[in-house]
Amino acid sequence: MEANLTKTVSLEVHIGGVRLKNPVTVASGTFGYGREFEEFFDLSRLGAIAVKGLTLQPRAGNKPPRLVETPAGMLNAIGLENVGIERYLAEKLPYLRRLDTVLIANISGFSVDEYRALTERLCEARGADLIEVNVSCPNVQHGGMAFGSDPAMLEQITRTVVERATVPVIVKLSPNVTDIATMARVVEQAGGAAVSLVNTFLAMVIDVERRRPVLGNRTGGLSGPAIRPIAVRMVREVFGAVKIPIIGMGGIMTARDALEFILAGATAVAIGTANFVNPTAAVEVLDGIEGYCQRHGIADIKELVGALESM
Repeated sequence: MEANLTKTVSLEVHIGGVRLKNPVTVASGTFGYGREFEEFFDLSRLGAIAVKGLTLQPRAGNKPPRLVETPAGMLNAIGLENVGIERYLAEKLPYLRRLDTVLIANISGFSVDEYRALTERLCEARGADLIEVNVSCPNVQHGGMAFGSDPAMLEQITRTVVERATVPVIVKLSPNVTDIATMARVVEQAGGAAVSLVNTFLAMVIDVERRRPVLGNRTGGLSGPAIRPIAVRMVREVFGAVKIPIIGMGGIMTARDALEFILAGATAVAIGTANFVNPTAAVEVLDGIEGYCQRHGIADIKELVGALESM
């Protein structure tokens, strides 16, 4: 095995025809607009950066408290706080475009028309290399998860964005559905280039002394290691249902965690909650994946995608 340690490994993957130098990105909403992490490592090492979710107008988000830790993760109810599309294009995009990595813009709308408008504005300004359509946020009162759990709405939004976009479209799926493979098929049939999964699970934490929910929004989205085995199972189900690439996420803390998603069928992986506890988690995962491939004589990371062996 030692002889393989110097073996060159190809980590290159493709999402919708867009080349990523490696399969490691970050989950939208956990990495700000990128610049917040520049002091910790060279951001250009990442295969892609997914920025904080964007809406047409700036949003202040939900009332606090908006975060609470759990034994194996956390709940968040941020409520899509963001600077809005125009400030993103004017203030955030110039810095991001200086980085040597793929840029993923995550968009959230409260109607089909808003998704259309966001897509047109982003593409007009060349604000992204890939668009990730968020139809799965559990922390807003309108749109969000309701769109992602309704196949007809999911189809309409996906088709609308695909028709207006000049870049490939990823759709971020909600795990809060009965059959996530069915939702992935809807996206594929509507022209989506890829799916990302999973977003957070709807959950609640109660302050037993006050007998009230801890979060100001009452409920929030559960993320972190607690959801990883469920997310891996969902990735495997979707891998067997569609031919488009999958970006897997949900509780990835280490390279071993990421490799579970890749073996289950993910072409790329996104680091989320881990960024809050270890700001270098993404590059540590990247280095760990490359080391695994070297130790096991894997010449190309694509050899591992979906390579789960039967019992």
